[in-house]
Amino acid sequence: MPTDPSRWQGRDRYVLLDSDFGDGAQFFATWLAWRDDADRPRQLHYLALVPAMTALHTLRRTLEQAPQRQALAAELCAAWPPAVPGFHRIFLQDGQLVLTLMFGDSAACLRQIAASVDAFHLRGHGWLEWPLPMLNTLGRLAARQASLAISGPGAVPFEAQRTALQQAGFVFEEDALRAQFAPRFTPRTPFASMPPLTERHAIVIGAGLAGSAACQRLARRGWSVTLIERHVEIAQEASGNAAGIFMPLLSRDDNPSSRLSRSAYLFAQHVWRQLGGIGDAFTGAACGILQIARDARHAGAQQQLASHWRYPGDFAEWLDQAAASRLAGTALSNGAWHFPAGGWVQPRSLCRAMLDDCGASLHTIFGQRVEKFEYERQRWVVRAEGGIEIARAPILILANGCDALGFPQAEDLPLAAIRGQITHVDASLAPSIAPVICGEAYLTPPSGNICSVGASYDDDNGQALRQDSQDGNLARLANMLPGWFTGQLPLAGRVGFRCVASDRLPLVGAVPDKSGPCSVREAKLKDLPRFPGLYSLLGYASRGLIWAPLAAELLASQLEGEPLPIEAELAAALDPARFLLKKQHRNVAGAVKRAP
Repeated sequence: MPTDPSRWQGRDRYVLLDSDFGDGAQFFATWLAWRDDADRPRQLHYLALVPAMTALHTLRRTLEQAPQRQALAAELCAAWPPAVPGFHRIFLQDGQLVLTLMFGDSAACLRQIAASVDAFHLRGHGWLEWPLPMLNTLGRLAARQASLAISGPGAVPFEAQRTALQQAGFVFEEDALRAQFAPRFTPRTPFASMPPLTERHAIVIGAGLAGSAACQRLARRGWSVTLIERHVEIAQEASGNAAGIFMPLLSRDDNPSSRLSRSAYLFAQHVWRQLGGIGDAFTGAACGILQIARDARHAGAQQQLASHWRYPGDFAEWLDQAAASRLAGTALSNGAWHFPAGGWVQPRSLCRAMLDDCGASLHTIFGQRVEKFEYERQRWVVRAEGGIEIARAPILILANGCDALGFPQAEDLPLAAIRGQITHVDASLAPSIAPVICGEAYLTPPSGNICSVGASYDDDNGQALRQDSQDGNLARLANMLPGWFTGQLPLAGRVGFRCVASDRLPLVGAVPDKSGPCSVREAKLKDLPRFPGLYSLLGYASRGLIWAPLAAELLASQLEGEPLPIEAELAAALDPARFLLKKQHRNVAGAVKRAP
């Protein structure tokens, strides 16, 4: 095994990067060595490039040839993601072993890693085909005294690769197959998002999906969390609907929104399985989703998208009108995307499951409105009306939707509350469907004898149910289900307000300080001033079910200095300072334009 276990002994965390997961033999050898080492690090991060995007059935066939790994293989197979591009984080061995699979072009994935790597495994011939500048990336990722091992038949590097690695700061041993990161130059500080923590205690404001997921991901890492909620119970705002649906977003150009939604959708399902599963640990069903095309033209475009991407069937499949109608159990207006692992969840029950998972690490304060918070002696002090102290901690996380705009530190974040009305239909009056039906509207299978139809997008702040919003919901549903006629239904449902950012993506990370100094003229995100220890989990819009786990995992990874669970450019797309950065760039461009 290329890794010397003595290098990780006594460490709190150890990070390895494998250039090619291959048949998993190297991963399993590392897993066993770590598991059987009494002095193993508390947490092992294994980052693995998977250029072949291995499908589950292929993995199973390979693992059948190694019966001695049967127990480990079963745990891995149960968590293995669909073969779609992107980073996929998997928790094994009760979360102590964190496997991040990077499906797709290795060179492209390597550029997107945000991590401080302690050991590199370059295996086989694949890495020899990387562009030489990519080997310099290993130096950028290397932690202090990181090791590098080359293995596999005929794996001795060519002179060009050896030279590139040496220029990156690696010093080879005599056998030319092992090296250590010991650059003669002063390397850039490896990935780290904040100084080392002296106290792992956070305050979270808001007990909806965003706040509950933040508590759960931090508690799993051993944090103490104080949760403050102005209502007397959890999930009373947008997370209080009877049912919400979960599915990814597809696009022909696979834009950042699509890539992020795919990662969020798959990661949410993994976290939910860890909690005990949909329908067991919390209310809902992975009954599948049919997303119906708007019209014939749209259906044609979706068929082309399906032909272009050829998604694996366990992720998404395009069905023509007849096949989709058979699966739905009722006539549909057009063809549809089938997401077999999608479905619906009652958000409040999910919040409860996540908070219950925190155990004794969580302290809750309900029925308490936060009036302000102040930074004193490296702690955020949260106060109620009259200046009464509620709690204090070095880390403060805003997970309270648009209510965050009431605090001066967050008042400039570009968030808006969008009204959404959901219609409740008695199950006896709704069409009998197996999967969730969605498109311009959605219809869930019965939950408590009620089917949910929604949801409107309204430009007002009315909190009472309205007939026009209900009529719109039912009309959009009728367009998708041409054989269904509702007649007059009682006005029943729920009104909630989505927290939506101007670019429709969440705000995940350190809150920018617009008044803070920035000495760099053409700043990057890392250069912008931030409020120390103040973070946001905001702007989940209509996808809170899937955004919540991934966003909380991303923030927890940033706080801990762990490898990020998604590509660096996708993490940047969620950074709350992105709007301030754009504003500064416009100001610089304007100043240049005005210069004589």
